[in-house]
Amino acid sequence: MNKTIRDVAQRAGVAVSTVSLVINRKGRVSKETEQKVLKAIEELNYHPQRVARGLVTKRSGNLGFILSSDHFSQAEPFYTKIFLGTEFEARSHDYYILLTTIEKQTGSFAIPRFLLERNVDGVILAGTVPRKIIEYVGSRNLPLVLVDYSLSRGNFSAVLIDNVGGISQATQHLIDLGHRRIAFIGGDMSHPSMKERCQGFRQTMEENRLPVNAQSICCDQPLTGPAEGFAAANRLLAAKTKFTALVGANDAMAVGALRACRDQKLRIPEDIAITGFDDVETAITARPTLTTVQVPKEEMGALAVRHLVNIINGKATMGTKMIVPVKLVCRESTSCRVRETSE
Repeated sequence: MNKTIRDVAQRAGVAVSTVSLVINRKGRVSKETEQKVLKAIEELNYHPQRVARGLVTKRSGNLGFILSSDHFSQAEPFYTKIFLGTEFEARSHDYYILLTTIEKQTGSFAIPRFLLERNVDGVILAGTVPRKIIEYVGSRNLPLVLVDYSLSRGNFSAVLIDNVGGISQATQHLIDLGHRRIAFIGGDMSHPSMKERCQGFRQTMEENRLPVNAQSICCDQPLTGPAEGFAAANRLLAAKTKFTALVGANDAMAVGALRACRDQKLRIPEDIAITGFDDVETAITARPTLTTVQVPKEEMGALAVRHLVNIINGKATMGTKMIVPVKLVCRESTSCRVRETSE
């Protein structure tokens, strides 16, 4: 037979209302009384029903996590790691994470059911999602945190990556190795991270007084997976673009570029050195292993949850921008120092 809150109160020798205060972490309860209640809960193996708790606290105990379906894949597991970070952190705050994916399109789309049913206390939006979703969340007055995405308008909190600093580290690393002709491949420039990484590449090249032209930058891919990296690298190679190094906007595209170069019988890094961004598992399993910019993906998810919970509890306000640091990880794909010709 399932134990009830009355059983806990009787075992601890306190009122039912006191047990409720301890469970819901509300009101002033002495440390001694709290320990009695917690001991009784453990001895009786009591699990308060969330529905009942929600009637008292007016909260669901759930956080929503929304991202576009093209971001949630094995080929590009960046956002999967962010999601795992939210899941682990949510447990320490006694929250469940409800995940849903939506199609990234400008036409009609289904509003996630947990939003329609008001079954979440706050929402995390990762990557690019339709603006109408953001507006809908705002219309419900739900606390909202964006991850790896930002908007120029609106009072939104966001957990962001130091994209410019990270891509600058990767580009400068290649320059320090002796490379002077460096190409860049990226994806959808409407995504702030893609745009910032391209800007960071241009900026670093210009600071080193190195040439940057349209022929050495390929950023018109709709997605950012290995297939798009393969296509972008092949386009640069087919155009006879002269480069001895290539910066990928993320690891998935860089791995695609590795395959394109191998197909052309080019040696990595002797003929072309390649860097990525994100440091997902494929960077380590690639052959050769990929030099990349390491992003603390799980920590980004955890940071988003901590901030969201603080907003829900009135300990933080919307509008905070948090930028996580990144660092370059050097591996085999750039290990060979080159000697430039005078061409």
